[in-house]
Amino acid sequence: MSDPRTAREFDANLPRLSKPVRISTFHDAQVFVRRWAIRDKDLAIRALRRRLDRVNSAETADSALVDLKRELAARGLLPRAEPAPR
Repeated sequence: MSDPRTAREFDANLPRLSKPVRISTFHDAQVFVRRWAIRDKDLAIRALRRRLDRVNSAETADSALVDLKRELAARGLLPRAEPAPR
């Protein structure tokens, strides 16, 4: 069985940043979204930031990370395609 922490690792791009950022922990995701909200004044990103700040269980954390990946994919900020979960 693989390590669940490494199974959730992924790379993401911030707008106007040439090098992708490695997100390997939930805290990394929170910091990434905070920086993204500063760069991009989109209300959906700000709502995602608030949702990540209010996480209180593993289930809501996983759901918030899925939403983060969805927002990144919608904006073309995932450097490579992520395999679909089974």
